[in-house]
Amino acid sequence: MDSIEWWDGLDPDAKRWLVAHNGESVPADIRAKIEAAGGDVDSEEWWVGESGPEGWFLSDEAVDWIESVANDEAG
Repeated sequence: MDSIEWWDGLDPDAKRWLVAHNGESVPADIRAKIEAAGGDVDSEEWWVGESGPEGWFLSDEAVDWIESVANDEAG
């Protein structure tokens, strides 16, 4: 599984939020931190999920990747 290139650029609080709320709509402050770390949330990257009335989401693959990181299964 590919790694999420912006993950290492996130601050610990943003990483903790993403792990604790994995699969939920990403709030604006965390989305801004992802963008500041080099993530283009408007791209076609594999980790970009749906965006709609309920907010912006990471893809199912990204949710799985974050879960594996949280379980020390990936980088």
